Amino acid sequence: MFSTPFTRTMRIGLLALLCAACGQTPSSVPAGQPRVVTLAPHLAELVCAAAGCEALVAITAYSDFPPQIKTLPVVGDVAQFNLEAMLALKPTRVIAWDGGTPAAQIAKLATVNVPVTLLRIDTLDDVANALLQLGRELGTTARATAAASDYRQRLASLRTRYAGATPLRVLYQIETAPVYSINHTSPISEAITLCGGLNVFADLPTLAAPVTDESVLAARPQVVIHGLSDAAAVTAYWSRFAKASRERPQLVGIDPDLLARSGPRLVQGVEQLCTALQAAR
Repeated sequence: MFSTPFTRTMRIGLLALLCAACGQTPSSVPAGQPRVVTLAPHLAELVCAAAGCEALVAITAYSDFPPQIKTLPVVGDVAQFNLEAMLALKPTRVIAWDGGTPAAQIAKLATVNVPVTLLRIDTLDDVANALLQLGRELGTTARATAAASDYRQRLASLRTRYAGATPLRVLYQIETAPVYSINHTSPISEAITLCGGLNVFADLPTLAAPVTDESVLAARPQVVIHGLSDAAAVTAYWSRFAKASRERPQLVGIDPDLLARSGPRLVQGVEQLCTALQAAR
């Protein structure tokens, strides 16, 4: 997703324009209840997990879980939104991505006095904290607390189970031309560590960055984690180095929506990751 940013941006932008033009359907949110717009796919998942799905009146491109939100109007993407289309839906709160939604876009909301909640997910534990915050703001504290508790219990169980696991060198691979990976500040890297893995590119200068083929081979990963949709490309990539690499790593595909989206399903991605690394041992 990183090697072709221009093409992907064009695709997202076109989808946003089409949906903004056709998606202004009346909301079924009862009068007097919160009317919420989310500005990233994982934010919509968090709102629904906090029992606020009924309050959603608009989403951004690629928001597709839980499935029922796919019928909602799309007012933009993670980079920009259509303010007029959003205001037409009379939102009482916008949930923005702290660190992802551009500051200029957040500033737009300040000019129209729409309350904004900024949610930042830097760690695995931040997901539960976000659920609790949303529960307080949406009036769904009890159900949000239950969701946060379940998430924390599953995470704690994994931490206990894999605390003494034999370390494995792990590459989280995004794309192939060039390869991108993630550093230690990503929740994905934290998940690798939790499962007993060693992120071979933990010291990258930014959260996600390109890495050369030479550095990939020098890192000698024992396991490569990649998105399911990239399986063929990743397999072909590593086949090129069959002779150059001393030991071909195990290639493991995991649904990127589980690991790359910092929402409540993240713990499912961690469970899959831990299971894969344990099998590789």
